[in-house]
Amino acid sequence: MTTETAAELGRKAPGEAEHPAGLRERKKIATRQALGVAAMKLAIARGLDNVLVEDIAEAAGVSPRTFNNYFGSKYEAICALGFDRAMRIGAALRERPSDEPLWTAITNAVMSEYGGANRALDEEWMAGVRLVTGTPALRGEYLKVHYMTQYALAEAIAIRIGGKNPGSMFPRILAAAVNGAVQAALEQWVHADPPTALAPTIRRALQELADGMLVTLGDREPSDTG
Repeated sequence: MTTETAAELGRKAPGEAEHPAGLRERKKIATRQALGVAAMKLAIARGLDNVLVEDIAEAAGVSPRTFNNYFGSKYEAICALGFDRAMRIGAALRERPSDEPLWTAITNAVMSEYGGANRALDEEWMAGVRLVTGTPALRGEYLKVHYMTQYALAEAIAIRIGGKNPGSMFPRILAAAVNGAVQAALEQWVHADPPTALAPTIRRALQELADGMLVTLGDREPSDTG
């Protein structure tokens, strides 16, 4: 990932994705998304080894030079959709109402990205998940997506709790737990037989995480997650 791209996405793009500051920024966001979609689709259709940067650029309607302005490799481009989703979840959490309970806000922020995934069978999305999780060459970029998901969530959680307990590890710990729940849901969804919809699977995973923590602490009985 280029330094410029990481900085823009980590600090600027979440807000810009919701409120673009003009035509130039909208075009940059659209170009990045088009490259990510093209990279993923080509890798699924042809196999990762049979996709070149030039192929991705051509499919997205841009030059290889433009590709290199956004990504440092085809691996990074393939994982870009997950990376951008992580940034949007963090932005969504920062924008939730200030009086909303933290866990409710986290759940709503996560579901803002996954809530529309209500089809029991989404072969293209499943193929994408299998690609990034099962291909050794993509493992490094996939781990970056994991890190940035946790980073974006932890930063938003820290902002929401208003700087209480400076130096506390709680925001990072909670973000890691939420990320783990989402990943567990994705794994279960990909391998579910019969197929099930992703959105309720992720919601159930988040609820099971909340229930599990409360039950372990002896606070209450778990809710019925169906």
